[in-house]
Order: sequence, then C-alpha cells, then structure tokens
Amino acid sequence: MRTLLLSLLLLCRFATAGEIPRYQNPHGRTQPVIAVVGYNGGTELTDFAIPYGVLARSGVAQVLTVATQAGPLKMQPALRIQPDKTTAEFDASFSGGADYVIVPAVVKPDDATLVAWIAAQSSKGATIVSICDGAVVVANAGLFKGRRATAHWASESYRKEHYPDTIWQTNVRYVADGRVVSSAGISAAMPTALALVEAIAGNERAATLARGIGVSDWSTTHNSDVFHPTLGVNLGAYITRYTNQWFHAPDRVGVPVAAGVDEIVLAFSADAWARSKRSRVYAVASSTNALQSQNGLTILPDYAATDAEAPPTLPSPASTLPGQALDRTLAELAQRYGQRTAFFVALEFEYPSYR
Repeated sequence: MRTLLLSLLLLCRFATAGEIPRYQNPHGRTQPVIAVVGYNGGTELTDFAIPYGVLARSGVAQVLTVATQAGPLKMQPALRIQPDKTTAEFDASFSGGADYVIVPAVVKPDDATLVAWIAAQSSKGATIVSICDGAVVVANAGLFKGRRATAHWASESYRKEHYPDTIWQTNVRYVADGRVVSSAGISAAMPTALALVEAIAGNERAATLARGIGVSDWSTTHNSDVFHPTLGVNLGAYITRYTNQWFHAPDRVGVPVAAGVDEIVLAFSADAWARSKRSRVYAVASSTNALQSQNGLTILPDYAATDAEAPPTLPSPASTLPGQALDRTLAELAQRYGQRTAFFVALEFEYPSYR
C-alpha cells in the first residue's frame, strides 16, 4: 500500500510538470514583488526584457529590475538598461525577499554575487524562474539538485555533464518543480511570463493579457528536437551564421528609441538584428538622456540622432502587437540579408514558427 501511494504521488508530481503553482502571498503583500535580475557585465536582452514587459504590463505585480552592482546593465547582444536597484538595495527594501526572481542568461553564470543572491532569495521563499540558459546560474546556486529543469537546447550536453544531479527535460517550453521554474530557449520567455501571470492572477487575466499582446498559446508544448542541425533541413542556415561573420563587414544599425517605446518590440528587434552577424545594433534617440519604456524600463540610448557618429536608423516599427514583433523583424532581416540569415536567427531564438 505504501509503495502504491508513493507511486501515485510521484505520478501526480510529474503530471503537473509544467504548471506553475498558484501564488500563495506568504508576505501578506498587496501585490507580489518580482525581481528581474541581471549581471552588469552582460545579460541576454530578450531573456530580461520580455518577462519584464509581460509582467509589468499585466498589472498583477510590482516588477523591479535588479543588478549585481551599481551602474548600467550591458545587454547582450545590444542595448543598455539602468536597473532600479542593486541586489544590496533590493535587500534593504525587501528584507523578506522577493516573491519571484527572474534569472536570464548572463555572460558569467558563476558570478559569486549573483549566484549567492539567488540562493539567498530562494532560502527566503522566492520562486526562482530561469529563462533560457539562466538555468546555468540557477544550477550554480544549487537549486536544481534532484529536480526537473530545462534550458536552451544547445546547452544540453554541457548541462548534463556539469549538473548531472538535475533531471534535464527536453521538448517542453517550461517546467515547474516546486519553487523552481525553468524555460527553454529565448522565445520561451513570453509564454513562461504569461504562465506566471496565470499563477498570480488566474487564467482569465492571463488570457486577456495574451490577446492584448497577440499571443494565442502559453502552454508547455514545444519540440526542441527540430532545432538540432540537420542536413537538408536547417544545416544551411547554421552555416550561414558563420559565413556572415567571416565574409561580411557588419553594418552599423540604429534602432529608434523614444519615451514610451514598447520594451518587448524593442528587445525583439534589437536582439534579432544583432544576432544576424551582419549588424551591430545601437539605440538612437533624440538625446542620450535616459528614457522610460512603455512599462517603466529605463533605457540608456547609445547615440542622439543628431550625433555625427550616429548610425542610420531602421524605420520606426509599424503598429505591431508585441507577440508578433519577432515575426515582423525576421521578415525584415530576410528582405535585407536573405532568408537563411533570418532562419538561423529564428533557430537561435529557439523559435519554431519561422522556416
């Protein structure tokens, strides 16, 4: 009987692998506090800005950007963001810890300050949510031991070798195992953020938000196998990634930025153009003064439009729902640099909707 009960409990646990537990409000707050944390020396732009944009516009939580040190966050592969607080300042303001911590991929996933802070937030009861290879940071904090997790398909071999005590999942968009949540490659950030909105405020609120940003599905359904290099399917696109940087001098491209810019649309555009290996991307605004995005992200422009050194800017984006911005940007890349370039950018985003 005891063996049967244990088997049933394990079955139930695995049956809800992708469902993020409903928010319990352990601190008795009016709204949950969500920290989107980055490493100053390099943090993946879309991993950071997409969850921020979805969660901030949802209105269901207080969302703050946090960095390991004072000063700007250098985003990869483009842009700079001024965080709301350092980790030390966050701790001073919220001694009980965050309710959720979003962890993007960073260039130094073993940074001592970042890893220790995430572990400390977990010990205070925060749910830790890794986006893409932010999972490596969370693994370094010891939070995936004995648990199920996922990340970008391309890091699978590395993760299995270096973190064998984690049950690494494939072909799933996001995984929840207790108070740790992890997502697959970059494009999984948006559905994971919508799942968090659902966990906090319910399905109806998440569905209304999803319709408003142009997303029809935020389930765990995903096939990461299709992104593996395969002759006759996508190998040519992967080869183009290298020929672009070997045989072409990169264009200097400006993305237009103004107060109230949609941070999701901006992030998809800047990230995708920079990943093409044909462009170096810079934020261009009316001045180099800090400005606020639509939902409060502080962006630091690289150039004023009047600067002699300012690069030519892309056309201001047409009215585009955030959930459709990547498709539009990929179409623009294909028009300028060819379909193979757009295809390998989509592959890097682990984005299944573009071929």
